[in-house]
Order: sequence, then C-alpha cells, then structure tokens
Amino acid sequence: MNIKNSIEAQLSRVISDLYQVDGVDLEVQQNKTEFEGDFTVVTFPLVKVLKKAPDAIGAALGEKLLETVDFVEGFNVVKGFLNLKIKDAFFVGSFASVQEALDRKASKGQTVMVEYSSPNTNKPLHLGHIRNNLLGYSVARILEEEGYRVIKTQIVNDRGIHICKSMLAWEQSGKGETPESTGLKGDKLVGNYYVEFDKSYKAEIAALVQEGCSAEEAKKQAPSIKQAQQMLLDWENGKEQTRALWAQMNGWVYDGFAQTYQRLGVDFDQVQYESNTYLLGKDLIAEGLAKGVFFKKEDGSVWVDLTDEGLDQKLLLRGDGTSVYMTQDLGTAVERFKQNDIQKLIYTVGNEQDYHFQVLFKVLKKLGYRWSDQLYHLSYGMVELPEGKMKSREGTVVDADDLMQEMYETAKEKALELGKLENLTEEEKERSYETVGMGALKYFMLKVDPKKKMLFNPKESIDFNGNTGPFIQYTYARIQSLLTKADEASWSVDAGFALNEYEKTLMIELSNYREVVTKAAETLSPAQIANYVYELVKVYNSFYQNNPILNHENREVRGFRLALSELTGKTIKRALGLLGIDTVNRM
Repeated sequence: MNIKNSIEAQLSRVISDLYQVDGVDLEVQQNKTEFEGDFTVVTFPLVKVLKKAPDAIGAALGEKLLETVDFVEGFNVVKGFLNLKIKDAFFVGSFASVQEALDRKASKGQTVMVEYSSPNTNKPLHLGHIRNNLLGYSVARILEEEGYRVIKTQIVNDRGIHICKSMLAWEQSGKGETPESTGLKGDKLVGNYYVEFDKSYKAEIAALVQEGCSAEEAKKQAPSIKQAQQMLLDWENGKEQTRALWAQMNGWVYDGFAQTYQRLGVDFDQVQYESNTYLLGKDLIAEGLAKGVFFKKEDGSVWVDLTDEGLDQKLLLRGDGTSVYMTQDLGTAVERFKQNDIQKLIYTVGNEQDYHFQVLFKVLKKLGYRWSDQLYHLSYGMVELPEGKMKSREGTVVDADDLMQEMYETAKEKALELGKLENLTEEEKERSYETVGMGALKYFMLKVDPKKKMLFNPKESIDFNGNTGPFIQYTYARIQSLLTKADEASWSVDAGFALNEYEKTLMIELSNYREVVTKAAETLSPAQIANYVYELVKVYNSFYQNNPILNHENREVRGFRLALSELTGKTIKRALGLLGIDTVNRM
C-alpha cells in the first residue's frame, strides 16, 4: 500500500463512522497548490449523497481525521477541497514499506500468453517490427512484475504465397547464392528476392495492360503470380524439391532473425510455425461445416456469415483448398489452449488487423470455445517516418538492424560531442554507446500510448535532456556516482528530523511504483511505466539540485537522503527493466 492508499483507507473509515455511508471513495491527490498541506481530498462526490455544503463536509472530515488518525498533523478547507498536512515521521516511517514494496511480487495464480513479433520469412524485420517486439516484450515483463506467469510466444508465418514469391525469384535468378557467398544476413538476402519478384510482377502487369488487359485481370494473369500460386500448391502437396528450397531459405531467415532479436533484447519461450498449424485450421473448417456454422459457395470456398454480429461474410478456405490467414489463426489458437494451461491470450498486432481479430474471436465463439472470451488484441498504431508509410515489397522500409546500428552511432556521436565517458575504458565506452543507443530507441517507442500512431525520429530520441531514455539513464548513473562517493559504508533511515517538500514529494513518487505497475498491467500499456519513471527522474533531479547530500552536516539527514537516492536508483532500474532497457553506472 502506498502513502496515498494509506490516507484513502483512513478516509474511507472516517466517512463510514461520520456519515454511515459506504462505497463513496473520495479522490486523494498530491497537493500542488500554494495552500498548506501534502495531500488534497476532493469532497464533491459526498455533496450529492449528503446534501451538505462541500466546505462543511471538508471541515468535518478534517476534524475527524485529526482526532483519530495519528499521522495527520493539520488541515485546511478551500472551496470544498480538504488539504491534509501529514507528519514528517509518517513519511520517514513509510520508507521501509516503500522499499519492501519494490521487491514484492505476489502471485496471481494465472498464466497469460503474450504473442508478439510473428514475422513473415520473406523479409527482414523492420521499424514496424521493432515497435511490435518492444511492446509485446515489455507487456510480458509488466505482467510478470504484476504476478502473472507469462509465456512469450510468436507464430512464424513460414508458408504462403508471399514466401513462394521470394523462393520463385531466387530459383529463377539467384544463381545459387547464399548468405555465406554474399556476406549478407539470411533474412536480408531473402528479402532482396521478395523485392525483385515484385518488380518483375509489376512489369508483367504493365505489359498485359498495354496489350489491352484490365488492371485487375492483369494482376491475376501475370506469369509470375501464377507460378507462385503453383509453387504454393506444390508445397502443400509435399513436392520434395519445393519443400527443400523452402527449408533452406527459411533456415537463412531464422539465423538472421536470431541475430536481430539478440541485439534488440527480446526472447521467446515458445515458437510456433504456420506450416505446422495450417492443417489443424483446415480440420476446424470441416468441423464448422458439419455444425452448420460455416457454409460453402459454388466454387468450393468456405465462408462464415457474421452479418448478425455487425460484420460481414468472411472467407475461411479458398475454392482450391488452400488456407487463408484466418484458417491458420483458428488452428493456432486452439492448439495454444490445448497445449498450455493459460487463462488469457494477448495478440500484439498492429491496428491494421483490428477487423481480422474481431472475426477470429467471433468465429471461435461460434465454434463453441469458451476461452474465446479470454482472447485480447493489443492493437497498436503504426510507426511512420517523415517520408510517410513504409512498403516492404517496394524496398522502402527502415531495416531493424540498420536502425539499431544508427542508434549506436548516434549515441556515440552525441557522447563524444558532450564530452561524456572520457574516463571510461574503451570496453566500457562501447557498452555505454550500445546501452544508451538501445535505451533511446526503446524508450522513444514505448513512451507513446500503444493505440497512438507515432512518428519516429532517431536524433530526437537520443537527446540527453527531456523525456528520453538517455536522460533517465544519466540520472541513474548520477545516483550511482553519488553513492560511490559516500563515506558511509551504509546508511539508515531515522524519524528524528523535519522533511522538506522535495523529500516528501520524492517519497510519494517512490511509493507510487506498485500502483503504476498495476495500471500498466491492466491497460497493457508500457507508456504508463515510461511516464512514471520520467516523472520520478524529474522529481529526483529537483530534490538533488535543492538539497545538499554528501556535505550535509547532520548525519541523520545525510543518511536519509542517501537512502532516498539509493531507493530512487533501484526504482529507476526496475522500471526501465520493465521496458527492456538496461542501465550503466557511469556516463
């Protein structure tokens, strides 16, 4: 329970005693007005219930709190707002419980599966994948911090027409080149052939249109797309040559992905492959047809009618018997609940797929799966550049590896420009450049609410001032430097001295950590954590700049301020860890 919660609990008891009213929770806020007091109570919700003037209610509550609660020192009422002054000893006495709460993690007794990344094996990871991975991984860390057991997973889209496009282009013009022979990461090599296919395909379409074909018909009749469709059928029919090429090129991509994930700092507990689940999805289609949940059209395709749900009809299986994404996602969801004892499944997927997941969840419910109510789509806004939206088939994406390297280079350039890290060894400098660069990237991505579209600016993200990862990391390093310089081997907290507003404000902010984690877990929003740690850092820097610490003549005050600094450092590190961000002790 944080400091604010303690006051709220006592306030609730007093309301019940005074007015015999239960269930009316008054909001308690930190007092940021010029009026005396540490906290402000908003009394207006009681006005409607009691039919009394707000000032009268505030005065009565204040008197009762002063009379019955030992940590309330005084109060005043201004326009219906009750301002409470809390005894210094209460703040100091709360230090141990605030410190203990930082490491407390009660088990929820539930398991949540979080899916993120889930790339296609026809191209390398790009800027959009970075937001996806960082968001999913951070949500998993936050849920773990809140006491859930978490299974981090991804479903690799390792089959389909898009995979066949890369395969076909390599088969036709690759001349046997490999990642080893080209010096390229495997995912980049395969991605190049995806772009090459698209160029050839567009040229064929243009030629057909020039011959008098309509654009739509040309897209269907172009030789390249017909060959790719045949390759997909060959794959599904188990043709040995096609399967061998598929395994070889996917292997190149997996090696490339692994390197990207390692540098990005994300991992997975389970990995599923669509090539293993799409047949299960077909079984579900047959089951749905037998139950009358789905229907067949004349061309043999299978559909579900969701018009009564406010949606429309949705294709589940093509007329030629090949799967669509929905087929595979149905099978994968069933498999996950069958193989794992999970109570919730969270899909981290961009908002362009909102409709897809509405359909998926409703179809599973129609099929009778009770756990369909425990499925959640963590929908997030796309990442855009100043130039606009990225298009992978046209090769206009920001490559994830290139971006991470750019962040490292920018951090290095900025550190040298500001004269930081001069006293570090070369090894320490390199680690710092990487940690600061990746911290800047992750914080910039995660400080924005997931639902919002965002514009990414690498230079802005790496500023050492303002709401950035490096600013927060620098404050952590400053605290570690302070603690290293302290003469005391250890420091203790004693209640025998008066606190100033900076110390109280910092104590209140530190006590809010657990409540923020709970909100972040409930809303699945790492932005809650990012905004909290930024606010904590601002409060600490204000405290640091306005209070002597190492050179304070009073040993008790010095010890308390060092203890506050140490706890702040631990809280910053813990909060950044939930965002997947590392710290360095020297910057």
